[in-house]
Amino acid sequence: MQTRRLRTSAQSNQPRISLHEYQQNKRRQQPKEARFGTFRRMVPDTLVGSKPQPHEPSLESVPRGIDRPLYARSGTPPGNWGQHQIPRLTAGEISQMRIACEIARDALALGGRMVQPGATTGEIDRAVHSYIVSRSAYPSCLNYMGFPKSICTSVNNVIAHGIPDQRKLEDGDIVNLDVTVYKDGFHGDTSAMFAAGIVDKPGRDLIDTTREALELAIQACGPQVPFRMIGETIEAFVVPLGYSVSQELTGHGVGREFHQNPLIYHHYNEEPGAMAPGMAFTIEPIVSQGTSKGVLWPDGWTITTMDGGRSAQFEHTIVVTESGVEILTA
Repeated sequence: MQTRRLRTSAQSNQPRISLHEYQQNKRRQQPKEARFGTFRRMVPDTLVGSKPQPHEPSLESVPRGIDRPLYARSGTPPGNWGQHQIPRLTAGEISQMRIACEIARDALALGGRMVQPGATTGEIDRAVHSYIVSRSAYPSCLNYMGFPKSICTSVNNVIAHGIPDQRKLEDGDIVNLDVTVYKDGFHGDTSAMFAAGIVDKPGRDLIDTTREALELAIQACGPQVPFRMIGETIEAFVVPLGYSVSQELTGHGVGREFHQNPLIYHHYNEEPGAMAPGMAFTIEPIVSQGTSKGVLWPDGWTITTMDGGRSAQFEHTIVVTESGVEILTA
């Protein structure tokens, strides 16, 4: 799951149009041939505000004996963003965190195998949830700031934080599954794109470009490397190919907290700081066909592209080592 970007001096203004304007301007008759390819745009069912309220998971959903993060009861995560120090994990802590990351990796693969025409993201969410708790782990997204499901499922023009539902996936849909797992005091966070049926060439190209952008960014990381190199690497690769990178959502530190410092920007930036051994964080670029500026739905979570173009995202949790990085969710 991405964290909302904190405004800095390096951030340009990102104006949002109202949802009403978006609804008036969008073309609802989909799928059809357009400059972004052939696919069905996701639109909200209602303009009425409907953000879910925090709700502690029941013992039936998350059995007794499974360690829960502190926010599982209230929905309110610890406010650690004001602490500028970046945590550095010991070898023992990295070993513990590796377990959570491996469960997240396997849960993501399970969900990915279910992405096909006719399946619903709600079914995928339930299957992934069952797998995670079967490993005596907690699905980190569940009740985080009130999020009502265990994973995020973002389809076609959804940038991030899509809530699993009962809509059947259609042939040609592209789907991001975002899975985070909490186990033995540590979180592991990963996401990837999956194709339902046969996806058109613009959709396949978008997926391939986003995957390669993440790979290049990871290759750029290591001890003493400035954090800003991640964004420079990603934007220098995708923009010449005609894509844009989200400046509204970021990667983040991860470990004992779901979201912590550092913030990882996926675009050109002037943020200070350099990587050091023991630092763990996510890299999770969101790449869009047109604009990456987002429209927030009335559910308070789902964000779609302003112009209706498709969006793709890949994510890994990595830790900096003495000689480079280790991809914990690989």
